[in-house]
Order: sequence, then structure tokens, then C-alpha cells
Amino acid sequence: MPLLQVKNMTHYFAGLRAVHNYNLTIEPGEVHGLIGPNGAGKTTIFNLITGVYRPTEGEITLDGKSLIGLFPHEIAAMGLGRTFQNMKLWRHMTVLEHVKMAHYSKLTYGLIGAFFGTHRRYKEEEEIEQHSLELLKLLGIDAIADQNVLNLPYGVQRKVEMARALAIRPRILFLDEPTVGMTPEELKEMMEVFRKVHEEFGLAIFLIEHRMKVVMELCEQIQTLNFGEIIAEGTPKEIQNNPKVIEAYLGKEEVE
Repeated sequence: MPLLQVKNMTHYFAGLRAVHNYNLTIEPGEVHGLIGPNGAGKTTIFNLITGVYRPTEGEITLDGKSLIGLFPHEIAAMGLGRTFQNMKLWRHMTVLEHVKMAHYSKLTYGLIGAFFGTHRRYKEEEEIEQHSLELLKLLGIDAIADQNVLNLPYGVQRKVEMARALAIRPRILFLDEPTVGMTPEELKEMMEVFRKVHEEFGLAIFLIEHRMKVVMELCEQIQTLNFGEIIAEGTPKEIQNNPKVIEAYLGKEEVE
């Protein structure tokens, strides 16, 4: 059974078809990429799978269980973590607070523990802090755990977002343009972070990315989306030499 499977997913916004007959299969530990021009529908696909939108048609299953109709936090609790194209960080919070907060959907001590400070509560809170610090250390940002994210460079903020996504202990991680706006040095560091995370946790990864260097070096299989439909799918080498992909990015006249 695939870890994640999407069958014949189609979605309309106010009568306008945004995604058409989309299919995807990701096995445990695989790294897949989704590329395409701006406005092709890539983030919409992420939002459909992660519960931000409900697809008009189709099936989505994670480990054989349907995701249709579930809220994003319920899907996250099932093991699907994600980052966002526009980072959703709270600027008044520290690095450590961001990562700790991601654990709270899985707390078990309940209202009684919260109000009366039970032993169970203190034990869970201690475990959460320890796990959060371990993630920050893995990403090389544990030394700034107490700093406010507002004061951090862009590339470091991206690492904070990654640590937060990993805090729920996902089995599959969705990364929506995680290197956008990065300098060449930040890009190099982030690619090493991807490799380290994949190796450390054995995660499946689904990646939206415009920088071909990232996609070609990291992904095993790549889909190319254009106007909400898959026009090509294959290995990095197959995608790189596919005329439909070249046309989608450069235009028909340039290809000819």
C-alpha cells in the first residue's frame, strides 16, 4: 500500500477548473518533485491534499485512510507535515517556542493537567522541550533557540519553519518552494538540510520548487504541471529533456 495516493483529483473555483484529473503515488522514503510555471496550480494541489480545500472530485489516502473532509490539523496528526511558500511564523515568538507549539496537537494531559499542573503535564512539557531542542540542533540552529524569529536572516527562518514541520514526527513532508528568495549560500545550506532530514528520519518528501538545481539533485521522480494538468512525469533526466516541459517553461516559439 502506498504511503500517499491521489486518484483522479479535480477541483473547481467558482466554475473555473484549477486542477484536472491529478494522480500521485508516493511510497515511504521517496522524494518527489512538482514543478511548473507560476499559476500552474502547484500550491493548490498541496492545499487540496493537506485539507485547506476539499477537492471537487477524486480520492486522497494516507496510509490507506481517506483524507477527504478532514481538517488540516487532523491530517497533520496523521503524519503529514508541511511548510508554506509564504512563511507562517509568529514574529513575537522565539525559535524554540515555534517548535514547541507544533507539539501541542498531540498533548494528552488534557484540561485537568493544564489547570492543576499535574505530574503528567510537566513530564510531557519536558519531553516536548527536549525534542524541540534536538530538532534545532539537527538543523544547526539550537544556539539561537531563545532569539525572536523577527531578528533572524531569511534562510534561518526557513530552517525554523522546517523544524516546526518536523515536530509532529511526520511520515511525509510537503515543502512549498522552501528555497524561494534565498542567496546561493543559503540555498546550498538548505539543500544539505533536506538531505540530512531525509537521511535522519527516512521521510517521504513532496517538493514544489522553481530552482531546477534543487529538484534535479534531490528528487527521484518529478511531475510537471501546466494549467492544472500533468504534462510530464519521470526521472530528473527524463523531465529535463522532455519537449513539453521545455515548452511550458520557455514557450513554443523559443523551443522551435
